[in-house]
Amino acid sequence: MTAWTEDILGDPYERRTIDLGADPDGEGPITATLVRRRFDGTPRAALVYVHGFSDYFFQTELAEFYADRGYAFYSLDLRKCGRSLGDGHTPHFVSDLALYDQELNETLRIVRGEVPDVPVVLSAHSTGGLVLPLWLDRLNLEPGGTHGRGIAGLVLNSPWFDLQGAAWMRSVGTQAIRAFSKVRPKDRMRLPLAEAYGVSLYREHGGLWDYDLAWKPLAGFPVTYGWLTAVRRGHATLHRGLDIGVPSLVLRSHRSWFSFQHHEKTDTSDAVLDVRQIGRWAGCLGGDVTSLEVRNARHDVYLSNDEPRAQAYRLTGEWLERWIP
Repeated sequence: MTAWTEDILGDPYERRTIDLGADPDGEGPITATLVRRRFDGTPRAALVYVHGFSDYFFQTELAEFYADRGYAFYSLDLRKCGRSLGDGHTPHFVSDLALYDQELNETLRIVRGEVPDVPVVLSAHSTGGLVLPLWLDRLNLEPGGTHGRGIAGLVLNSPWFDLQGAAWMRSVGTQAIRAFSKVRPKDRMRLPLAEAYGVSLYREHGGLWDYDLAWKPLAGFPVTYGWLTAVRRGHATLHRGLDIGVPSLVLRSHRSWFSFQHHEKTDTSDAVLDVRQIGRWAGCLGGDVTSLEVRNARHDVYLSNDEPRAQAYRLTGEWLERWIP
């Protein structure tokens, strides 16, 4: 464990490294990186954010939204992602999503130590929106459950709840991927180059956002057989039903629009996931689930154009006021 140092985002953002030891997937020493926005005074709550695939935390507007509401803000770059990506690592590769429990448990310990006696809200995007509920479901089986750990709610932004695309990919296709992953788990799948979503975001191509393309490539990192198999196992667990033990908010766009090249609809649709699947499986989180559409939102609703982005923040704020003490 290291001390807090200034983050690449500059003041008031700081980061510390979480040492995770040797990689269970055989890629040497691994770490995770916890980022915080320094908070003066006593916060009313804490928010911990987890990114998606081919992603990392750079959205300071999200942090400022929570800080303005009295929340201490933290964000976690998972192993082999963003700030935690090291030489010899296959970006984002894990053979089991449960391996993330190590850094998630340590993050929760750090946050509870720094801001004790306040509720902790968790938030995640896309693949992170699958990782967090699976972790919470396991955590809720332990003595005291999630509430005993101080967790009060979950905000999911276009979570990856099922495999998009043709129906056969969710049946025989998944079985074929699983079989291949047993032999060559880190081999890259041969998928078409799809830059539409990245182009819609990145400022140099007319988007609104700047970020490091080494950590968030326009077309995303290559998908490996072993990683996708881990995700599909996670989907199957979710579909059987979870009990995360806390109320949740699930936000998604009102439509999906898939295209390899940028199209005007890319800017007002989810260009990555099938929003119908998000709506279908949201109830599998268990408990009090608020599932809402944000019209004309992108895949990351908080990176949408001005009007849908404002709506996403408004809906989030209303939900927080209703559910978080």
